[in-house]
Amino acid sequence: MNKGREEVKDDDPKQEPPQTKTTETEHYYQVVNKGTREEQRLQIEELDEWTRILAFKNKPPTPVELFPSGHTTSFAHPEKPLKPRRHIPQSSERTLDALDLMDDFYLNLLDWGSSNVLVITLGNTFYFWDASDSSTSELVTIDDDNGPVTSMSWALDGRHIAIGLNKSEVQLRDSASNRQLCTLRAYKGHRQEVCGLKWSASRQQLASGGNDILVHIWDMSKASSNSPTQWIHRLEDHTYGI
Repeated sequence: MNKGREEVKDDDPKQEPPQTKTTETEHYYQVVNKGTREEQRLQIEELDEWTRILAFKNKPPTPVELFPSGHTTSFAHPEKPLKPRRHIPQSSERTLDALDLMDDFYLNLLDWGSSNVLVITLGNTFYFWDASDSSTSELVTIDDDNGPVTSMSWALDGRHIAIGLNKSEVQLRDSASNRQLCTLRAYKGHRQEVCGLKWSASRQQLASGGNDILVHIWDMSKASSNSPTQWIHRLEDHTYGI
């Protein structure tokens, strides 16, 4: 036995096995992988710290119900009832013959009164049609010097009617007695036909519009059958016939 060579004992715990090329390579990758895993862990911890900014530490509290389920409050808005659909007939209920009805865009030649009576002008003659019994009657015929009739309007009382004429005048008539009450004419009044009439709710004032683009307001309490009646207001800024 050679004394110069140290004897190797297998049971020495401090003695490491000889390093080979293969074990050195495995050791290198273990160190590298360990460093990579450590970096990944630090990155995950850093990302987790940022996400915790928007996270609840504890669960949000359960909302408290002001009213128990199934309870109906007294101030709840009731549902609006559905409006019934209106039936629109496809054909006229009744057709009236209207011979000599003037075809003019600016004229107003019929009006339905509060007493359910329709007044219409055919030529220079006024006719009434009562919707309650379908009866027809004649009111008056305007002479050619003042005609033709260019507008008309029932007062709210269903008795008095205003008549606009081509001669720039307005007549007020009582349909019950079939007589003329007064004529509305004035200095610097309408210069062309009166084609629009409208009563006030109190029947104390009457507005008349003409093809001369003028509007006059008349005070019926001052109207007289014996003298011309002056309008109380005059509107003249329109650009078309009234």
